[in-house]
Amino acid sequence: MALVLVVFRQLREERLTLRTILLPLALIGWAATAYLHDIPTAGNDLVLIGAFAGTGVALGLAGGLITRVRYADGHIRVRATLGAAALWVISMGFRLGFAVWSSRPSGAEHVARCSVDHDITGEQAWVAALVLMAFGEVVVRLALIVVRGRVLQTRVGRQGRNALPATP
Repeated sequence: MALVLVVFRQLREERLTLRTILLPLALIGWAATAYLHDIPTAGNDLVLIGAFAGTGVALGLAGGLITRVRYADGHIRVRATLGAAALWVISMGFRLGFAVWSSRPSGAEHVARCSVDHDITGEQAWVAALVLMAFGEVVVRLALIVVRGRVLQTRVGRQGRNALPATP
């Protein structure tokens, strides 16, 4: 629920501050302690985890690129666009839907059969894959927004210096 509130909060423009960066990182830190007990490496577990984490990174890149980043009043300001929010809702919905579906008898049976067929060693591999998908999305989106903000701030600073008259 806290992550949903963070996303809705990002739909309105705000200054890019340390708090803006640390809040999502704190939430994924909490999720890591709550859900990520280990990262299994047997069988094809790392392939599954890598595929899901890679998907999260791709979603994070897309979300970071379509998030609005601008310089105003001496500050970097950011606002998630509807597209960025939609990407997050879709990815979060997928993870939640998968968790609910796999907890039902028919879903659990399908996941178990898929795991056997593809040499996935157990439930923790799926948990790690889903959690690391979310981590990849959050961390990469944040990093890209910070980099875009710093580049913009540098560009505005250079333009400001170039616009100043030479001092005698």
